[in-house]
Amino acid sequence: MASKNQTKVTAEPGKQELHITREFDAPRELVFKAYTDPDLVIQWLGPKDLAMRIEKYDCRTGGSYRYIHSDKNGNDYAFNGAVHEVTAPERVIQTFEFEGLPERGHVSLDSAFFEALPDNRTKVTIHSVFRSVADRDGLVQSGMEKGLSEGFSRLDDLLAK
Repeated sequence: MASKNQTKVTAEPGKQELHITREFDAPRELVFKAYTDPDLVIQWLGPKDLAMRIEKYDCRTGGSYRYIHSDKNGNDYAFNGAVHEVTAPERVIQTFEFEGLPERGHVSLDSAFFEALPDNRTKVTIHSVFRSVADRDGLVQSGMEKGLSEGFSRLDDLLAK
């Protein structure tokens, strides 16, 4: 189902940060739950043409996660991170690392904020800080925005159920 809500990604030249905003037609508590409950996360996170499996998803302060996306050719793309803070239903602060790079340590710090809007709507704002401008630009050039938009569209469908 097409959504009237659009994903906005802002990556200012020369900066190590990325800003993502998206509104959802669902209450804040429900959107927050969809971000933190592994049974829901597996239903929407990532591009629509990749299958997802979760090895670990402990979304609580001090927790961690690791999940793998697989394409139709059997290629795996693994991601992991440490969860620094979960304050329901306001924010989640965690690290994010794609394991497929030639060297480890290209980690971003992601802060997701959940804002209640009128009419039971929610605005999600994500602020990501990268180790370098090159790391940030590499993620942007990888097709991240397309995968993010597809995942958010799938989240719209899940929230509508």
